[in-house]
Amino acid sequence: MAVRTDIRDFHEVGRIPAAGDNVAIATRRLEAGTVIAYGDRRWPLSHTVLEGHRFALQSIRAGEPLLSWGLAFGLAIRDLSPGEYVCNEKILKVLAERDIDFPLPPQANFRDQIKSYELDRKSFRPGQQVSRVEVPATFEGYRRAGARGVGTRNFIIILATTSDAAAFAESVASRFKDAADTYGNIDGVVAVTHTEGGGGRQPNNLAFVLRTLAGFMLHANVGAVLAVDYGTGSFSNNSLQDFMASGDYSLDDVTHAFMGLGADRETEIERAVGIVREWLPQVDSQHRSVESVANLRLALQCGGSDAFSGISGNPLAGWVAKEVIRNGGSANLAETDELIGAESYVLENVRDEVTARRFLDKIAEFKARAANHGTSAEGNPSGGNNYRGLYNIALKSIGAARKRDPQVRLDFVIDYAEPMRE
Repeated sequence: MAVRTDIRDFHEVGRIPAAGDNVAIATRRLEAGTVIAYGDRRWPLSHTVLEGHRFALQSIRAGEPLLSWGLAFGLAIRDLSPGEYVCNEKILKVLAERDIDFPLPPQANFRDQIKSYELDRKSFRPGQQVSRVEVPATFEGYRRAGARGVGTRNFIIILATTSDAAAFAESVASRFKDAADTYGNIDGVVAVTHTEGGGGRQPNNLAFVLRTLAGFMLHANVGAVLAVDYGTGSFSNNSLQDFMASGDYSLDDVTHAFMGLGADRETEIERAVGIVREWLPQVDSQHRSVESVANLRLALQCGGSDAFSGISGNPLAGWVAKEVIRNGGSANLAETDELIGAESYVLENVRDEVTARRFLDKIAEFKARAANHGTSAEGNPSGGNNYRGLYNIALKSIGAARKRDPQVRLDFVIDYAEPMRE
């Protein structure tokens, strides 16, 4: 009896992130033995390849790099043939712990390649920023007083200054779940909580935390803010007020209150609810106006990464950021720790050598901070990331870096939660 061979056109089942890559991403699960038709060549898959995982497109000699987006994420341990499922030790371990229904390769065929990037002063050339449009586009936003800029939303936030007050903040916000339906110019009353400051031990990232909280209070999307605090943590509302007063964080142009909480929870909830209720008409009186896109500050945060992020959502986010910049606004690629391994791409287009070195210094700081906690940046991809095809930090970073469009120049490097003042 003749055995039917499953032949698939490569373009129906795979993607190549960049010309010159020697491995491809499977866009669906492909069974072992499936024959891939790629141009005038055909070859079978050595093993079942899960959606998002990679297989060799061409022969790769032992010691040669495996390339995605033209950047190396691993070195072949042995010679690889077209159609071989590429896997490191970590991915085999992760898959072995899952309830999979197919045999895995007996051994890894590549090892991670994460080189320390060295900036070459002799070959460095300043980049060029994307050209600006003559007449910026407009949007309807909330013009804030002073230097707070223009918001795209109008929220009242209940800010838990430390983790001790998180449940309290959530309880207060829950009392206003219908605020957006009642008040046409209010997007909601929301709790902003975090995990720091509980107990008596001061966190070693206190400066980061205070900068972040100060930024929330002055954010252009905030119409009013109530900061709540039991005074039992390692820092307090007083700490936050002192920090803001000593820096360039003026509260003069935002409706706000700092509320110390007493022992009777229900009484304090009613007191907080009363404060917010008095603010509702005032915040609702703030109307949208036509504003230039030059007022937009776009933050590009980390999402739930998988093998397709770098060929779908991230390039799209990068394109949107480019358009904001072309119209006079700015964008922040806010995941420096997840650009480790993609330094060469990020620094292909940078304003000057000082900015490039500051970027590399921030990566070095993150590595040192991780080492102080007994871990490393290389351990960043989670088991879920691995299962969805991100084998190591280099591969995750290469995809994450696509949030910077190639035409967009890196102009500034700021510290964690530092305001975008340029």
